[in-house]
Amino acid sequence: MSVLGVDIGGSKIAAGVVNERAEVSGSLIIPTCAAGGFEVSLAQLWQAIERTLTPEVQAIGICAPGPLNPMTGVILNPPNLPGWRDVPLAKMAKEKFALPVRLENDCNAAGFAEARYGAARGCSHVFYAAIGTGIGAGIILDGRIYHGKNGAAGEAGHVTIDYHSAVICGCGVAGCIEALASGPAIDRHALKLEETSERLGAWLGGIVSLLDPEIIVIGGGVAQIGDPLFQRLREIVPNKTANPYRCPIVPAQLGANAGVIGAAAILTADS
Repeated sequence: MSVLGVDIGGSKIAAGVVNERAEVSGSLIIPTCAAGGFEVSLAQLWQAIERTLTPEVQAIGICAPGPLNPMTGVILNPPNLPGWRDVPLAKMAKEKFALPVRLENDCNAAGFAEARYGAARGCSHVFYAAIGTGIGAGIILDGRIYHGKNGAAGEAGHVTIDYHSAVICGCGVAGCIEALASGPAIDRHALKLEETSERLGAWLGGIVSLLDPEIIVIGGGVAQIGDPLFQRLREIVPNKTANPYRCPIVPAQLGANAGVIGAAAILTADS
């Protein structure tokens, strides 16, 4: 089954045809032009789909930043997509292209891709974190994305590790891990590797206690620190959790294609 995978970001839209082996062909990247507002960026999305759609494509998978509801296919109000408020994108795309369409959160999609084809291949219980400009996450339980009651699960970047902190996250909560250890936080507070590792380690220790994952996969810009970061996390996390079982912590493998592959994978998983 060939699926068109589309990854909507605040700065760019990536698209490509993905087969069942997660091979991507006909890749295209165009600017989102988000600052131009909803109509402009929506036109960019339609252009990306039209330019990559081929006759063998049987469905379209789209991933986008949240908040969104994957169960209804509605984008609610993502901060980096101005004007995208309560947009029934899955319905709109289905009507426009006469194909089945699924919408998913971008980190959920990337995590699912890593579980099926990447660093966590073969694992059924996966915690995926993208640590970059913000901190996003995807939770895979029993081989399926965990959405929660309202489709809003997985916002692990907004788990606080210091509720007394003077650092207030963009979500309004004091001491969220996103506010304390994302890329901008590291730059803003001139954090050293050790302090970054301690903060992320405390957070991931709590995640291990909560979810008991088989594996933790970390992607995003901060993960580019590489072995020094992963080595410290592997040392710290076991001491920050009540869980006695070792949980591997590994870098993501799929890179820039994770969103496109994941957007497609949510459909090929059903085939």
